[in-house]
Amino acid sequence: MIKFLDLQKVTAKYASEIHEAVRRVVDSGWYLQGQENERFEANYANYIGTKYAIGCANGLDALILIFKAYMEMGVMQAGDEVIVPANTYIASILALTENNLVPVFVEPKFNTLEIDDDMIESAITSKTKAIFIVHLYGRCAYTEKIGQLCKKYNLKLVEDNAQAHGCYFGNQRTGSIGDAAGHSFYPGKNLGAFGDAGAVTTNNKVLAEVVRALANYGSTRKYVFKYCGRNSRLDEIQAAILDVKLKHLDDDNEYRKDIAEYYIKHISNPCVSLPVTMDRRNNVFHLFPILCTKRDELHDYLEVNDVQTIIHYPIPPHKQECYQEWNALSLPITEQIAQQELSLPVSPVMEMGEVRKVVELVNRF
Repeated sequence: MIKFLDLQKVTAKYASEIHEAVRRVVDSGWYLQGQENERFEANYANYIGTKYAIGCANGLDALILIFKAYMEMGVMQAGDEVIVPANTYIASILALTENNLVPVFVEPKFNTLEIDDDMIESAITSKTKAIFIVHLYGRCAYTEKIGQLCKKYNLKLVEDNAQAHGCYFGNQRTGSIGDAAGHSFYPGKNLGAFGDAGAVTTNNKVLAEVVRALANYGSTRKYVFKYCGRNSRLDEIQAAILDVKLKHLDDDNEYRKDIAEYYIKHISNPCVSLPVTMDRRNNVFHLFPILCTKRDELHDYLEVNDVQTIIHYPIPPHKQECYQEWNALSLPITEQIAQQELSLPVSPVMEMGEVRKVVELVNRF
């Protein structure tokens, strides 16, 4: 079986370093808000290219904390609107509704699967306070036009960088382009922990301070609570493991790109649409999404032939039961992607023989 992602093999690559990092934490007797957090936050901020990185419990919390901080700072208030891609994982939307903000869905471009920057301006109203981009599948979603719109309408730019650790736009890494960014270190991410973990990056000192306080019950110093916060902290073991894996992230991403380029060059089945190519630096291929009108049949065919694939995501956010108020919305491009998308395996531990087998099977289908 060619696994979609073999986490045991991923861990085995750096097992000795990880074991040493965990041992160091266990022996220290300090498990929260210690030196491992400080080290990882400093190294990750330096890697992303921001002044601040604040560890938290998971990627969803990272996004929730950003918008909650903006509300505490008076930048946003309940009922304000935020432009968001319709084609995204539900966490992007939950971060807004959790803060009583209103998501305004904008369709993606079918050839990139990322938010269509030509459709954003018409969605902006007097209530719009931010453009919220999602670097979905590992591909940079930012464009110069988005930046120009933020300046023109004085909007915050928030990034969901959960799937794009190490990706670039020009000479900037995603996660440093906007005013703030949320990051997930779920085990399956390009930079994955051994459980849930996340972070916020920003160059805004005030925002960083508010996010850090909100993530610690709203406390700015012990037993003093300035905000109604939450408990969302990155534990020392996860921070230590992430710091080990951060050193190898760029190399792992380069191998992902090699696999993706092989797919793009050699998959020739006419019923399969491949991602539009872009500069190698602008996509870290957290996922390799293809589109196929016979998606379910292709999925089953590959499964029978011992290749695991995953559908990202079969039901878009506006069609979910929890958001019944938007179920009647018609977003045809997003809905078509949901019906046709299939992610092929791509990981830093795939063997090229396995990659060739995937290509052979897809072409044979």
